[in-house]
Amino acid sequence: MRFSIVTISFNQGQYLEQAIRSVLSQSEDVEYIIVDPGSNDGSRDIINRYGSRIKVIYGPDRGPADGLNKGFMLATGDVFGYINADDFYLSGCLARVNKAFQTYADVDIIYGHGYICDGQNKMIRHFRSDTFSLSSYSFGAGIVMQQSTFFRRGAWLRTSGFNIHNRTSWDGELMVDFARAGLKMRSLNIN
Repeated sequence: MRFSIVTISFNQGQYLEQAIRSVLSQSEDVEYIIVDPGSNDGSRDIINRYGSRIKVIYGPDRGPADGLNKGFMLATGDVFGYINADDFYLSGCLARVNKAFQTYADVDIIYGHGYICDGQNKMIRHFRSDTFSLSSYSFGAGIVMQQSTFFRRGAWLRTSGFNIHNRTSWDGELMVDFARAGLKMRSLNIN
């Protein structure tokens, strides 16, 4: 199973290298795409050091949702995921996700939990994703940690992608689109 991971980054140089290393150090087959609409803080130098290990989209976009759409349009993997430049994956993360997709072959979207860390990587708290449903989401629950959400390529293709007009919760809206398309979701209760 091949993963396509997209990171959007705008002037996040102080965190970016850790995000890159966390993706590229995974044991699974990973296609990594970074979208940078015009950083001027040294981010591009960091990205360029990794050469062909990263696919890069440089150029303006119409915000984070548009940047993610551009990244996923370039993606060729079987399973898609996305993390921000100031986030990182723990070792073995994608191996666990791969195993989960093999175990639950009928599931389209898998999401889990994570940790909120400060700027020095000190864990502040554990974040537990809620069980997602349209009814819980409509009442302000059903919050899912975007960094631990992965979906099959076919699930992505059944949506219109991220809504570029939604400036605050494009990831939540994507989950709604998945649910409205009748796609099957599963939460992984792995700490």
